[in-house]
Amino acid sequence: MRVLVIGSGAREYALLAALRRDPAVQYLAVAPGNAGTAAIADQHDVDGGSPDEVTALARRLNVDLVVIGPEGPLVLGVADAVREAGIACFGPSKEAARIEGSKAFAKDVMGAAGVRTAASETVDSPALLDAALDRFGPAAGQPAWVVKDDGLAAGKGVVVTADRDTARAHAAELLDDGHPVLLESFLDGPEVSLFCLVDGATVVPLLPAQDFKRVGDGDTGLNTGGMGAYSPLPWLPASVTAGIVAQVVAPVAAELVARGCPFSGLLYAGLAITSAGPAVVEFNCRFGDPETQAVLALLDTPIAGVLYATATGTLAEAEPLRWKDGFAVAVVLAAENYPGRPRTGDVLTGADGEGVLHAGTALRDGQLVSAGGRVLTVVGTGPDLTEARAAAYQQFDRIVLSGSHFRSDIALVAAEGRISL
Repeated sequence: MRVLVIGSGAREYALLAALRRDPAVQYLAVAPGNAGTAAIADQHDVDGGSPDEVTALARRLNVDLVVIGPEGPLVLGVADAVREAGIACFGPSKEAARIEGSKAFAKDVMGAAGVRTAASETVDSPALLDAALDRFGPAAGQPAWVVKDDGLAAGKGVVVTADRDTARAHAAELLDDGHPVLLESFLDGPEVSLFCLVDGATVVPLLPAQDFKRVGDGDTGLNTGGMGAYSPLPWLPASVTAGIVAQVVAPVAAELVARGCPFSGLLYAGLAITSAGPAVVEFNCRFGDPETQAVLALLDTPIAGVLYATATGTLAEAEPLRWKDGFAVAVVLAAENYPGRPRTGDVLTGADGEGVLHAGTALRDGQLVSAGGRVLTVVGTGPDLTEARAAAYQQFDRIVLSGSHFRSDIALVAAEGRISL
């Protein structure tokens, strides 16, 4: 099989690494990739958000399957263009990708499907903002305001705060930029990320994971695109995971079929396991980053056939997924000032070890340098979370990047048994 992966982050690196391990893959390419992916795949400098450029590259390379990693190209309809060219594509259509591209659309789908989620209200005018804020957060007896960009924001468009001025400032900034704002009720309980392969009404779950959005230890500081993750979750019973599939993901998949925009690809449910049961925080239309890095480290089934079956409507006929024993922990190394405007162009050394997955990296005059906010992800595995954490964090003893930072507590609370439902 000849495969082309679209994207340039650690998520795409993890997908490429899994595909490279699959004996069915004879040729592997990536566009645009990064300094690390160049070592494991044929790299092409193509705009992944351009339907024409991606389709032309896929034709020129004569690939059997295109795998689209990021949400941006999916929301722009790149998967539609690839399929129209007669090439199998792992990734939903532009219409189905609205499940992530528009939070208002996702809320409407969940309402029609009877899926439990936070109460919400969309605000599209500054004149309506103050009255709407009064209906949420501490003003309405909730612990905090939850203010979101209604569109794509790379995981950083959310502010959760008990301070009204902070909530209002974030909402006003979004509105000033022409972005509708979504206000939501606060959901208590630990969060879970559940990836599911979806082919129309067929749903196949992967291992559940938990990610860490705040930049600092102890879940402090600003929201980021994700500072780390671990999988599986020792505190989450298998019955809860099965319930999420049956009561959340499957009804949403069925609703998209009923609306004439069946989902094909990876549907990612982000949930809070509240005192009243699971409730959806958000849906994404692709593999999540950094959860993918942890989950795929444990996948034992060759991945190419699974992705191809999903893309070609034969997922229901695929063999059950097999998983390795143990746990995986992924820790993100971020550039100075991230999640603000990151400092880039600094020399990076020691980033060639086992389990080091490049993201924001580039080559300059033969040297490896930082080229983005989240520079790389380090993945460690082990028979338990304590050993998986140790395997990940020991890699940082040899990685050097001026001004960089990472969280030291990824999976720590779970490893110490301090999460319970």
